[in-house]
Amino acid sequence: MTLAPLELLAEQPGLPHVDLPEELATLYGSGFGFAGQRVYANFVETIDGVVALPDVERSNALIADESVADKFVMGLLRAFADVVVVGSGTMVASPKGTWRPDKVYPPAADAFAELRRRLGKTEHPAVAIVTAGGSFDPTHPVVERGAIVLTTARAARELVVPPATEVIAVNDGDCVDPVAAIAALRARGFELILSEGGPTLFTSFVAAGVVDELFLTMSPLLAGRSGSRRLSLADGVELLPGVRAAARLLSVRRHESHLFLRYELSAPRASAQPS
Repeated sequence: MTLAPLELLAEQPGLPHVDLPEELATLYGSGFGFAGQRVYANFVETIDGVVALPDVERSNALIADESVADKFVMGLLRAFADVVVVGSGTMVASPKGTWRPDKVYPPAADAFAELRRRLGKTEHPAVAIVTAGGSFDPTHPVVERGAIVLTTARAARELVVPPATEVIAVNDGDCVDPVAAIAALRARGFELILSEGGPTLFTSFVAAGVVDELFLTMSPLLAGRSGSRRLSLADGVELLPGVRAAARLLSVRRHESHLFLRYELSAPRASAQPS
């Protein structure tokens, strides 16, 4: 399928951009880039706010309505990343996942590779897996090829991984601390960190104030709910009414009935309570 360029509907002036290969600049509809170190997340959700259907095969593609434009944007965001971070649940739910730009949108593989060369990056982004040990799969192909595992001190002693994979004990306790996890990646020279879920990991990152930007694709589907577990974008941590986590809209693009939103996130703070 030939992808028509995304239509630019609105954009804040002065956003950073780099010299994109012509194919990528044409498809995205303008320049694109980041200023300095950033942690940015990418999700697709239905109109009624569902981002994941646990235990449903190819849940992400189903929610995205098989959008080729969504795959392109996902590839572009990966092409900029030094490392892609996923939770162990997302890894297990994606048994064939590579988290590489060329695999999600093959038609632009050469352009993605050229972009990474221009940016002075490695051939492919690294993959980091956040786990407390419960749902980790040491036989996943991405682990066998070589990944970074961010975990707790206890889980690090128990995990058995292939030689190509590095296990980092980022903190004591039962859960991986988001601030410590990002610091561990920064210590290894990763400037642009892309989080691809799941929603529980993303929400913990938001609550800790480590996410700078959110890229959100609005799919023109309704998922519905009837007792089954369907995850929202912010899941696993309660924010309102006690915590205000807000975003500033940076840009809006459209492809057919899909909307592509870019937000800048502010650090969460205590909400003002009604008097």
